[in-house]
Amino acid sequence: MEIVSERLKKIASFVPTGTRLLDVGSDHAYLPLYLMAQDQISFAIAGEVVDGPYQSARRHVADSAYHHAIDVRLADGLSAMTEEDNIQTVVIAGMGGRLIARILEDGQNNLESVERLILQPNNSEDEVRAWLNSHGYALVAEQILSENGKVYEILVAEPGEQTLSDLELRFGPFLLQEKSDIFRARWRKEDEKLSQILANIPPEKSGERQFIIKQIDAIKEVLT
Repeated sequence: MEIVSERLKKIASFVPTGTRLLDVGSDHAYLPLYLMAQDQISFAIAGEVVDGPYQSARRHVADSAYHHAIDVRLADGLSAMTEEDNIQTVVIAGMGGRLIARILEDGQNNLESVERLILQPNNSEDEVRAWLNSHGYALVAEQILSENGKVYEILVAEPGEQTLSDLELRFGPFLLQEKSDIFRARWRKEDEKLSQILANIPPEKSGERQFIIKQIDAIKEVLT
């Protein structure tokens, strides 16, 4: 069994016991294999849209003790699953937030039986929250972690109504409540980056300056 990153272990911690799982962009099928080894899931689809990672996932699964319970499929996004698969939990992790929102948008007809979405965008987390907010999903948990110098946010959502404020869309309702050390460090760094950008925008570009100032002010509001 390959060594699983802390990021994947944290994602796995939100997967309900006994669920039927689709892992979109499964890469080497590390997550389904790990979950099977923990006896945490009953069935998994490892979905891949790129042939190289698809072949790698196939080899990993074929060489494991769980080849009977993990189906590796070459497919785009949520089209990897069918109604007959009875998938209850979907994981989409390790890609841009805009792409995750597009995958959800394009495949929303496949989500009718899904009880939980576990999403880990590498950026643009606000776009993922905005999609959930406008498509009948409520956040039930969020996690922020740092690994190998990178900060990751994990968003867990289930069908339900929720209205998020602009601040909650950007910073995360649960993360805002907790305001962990990692959260504070992440947004202090973003504040510094935006301040440098602002310093290089000439005064005559008032629209651009106001946009950046608004972002900085929101961060300062949250951190104080």
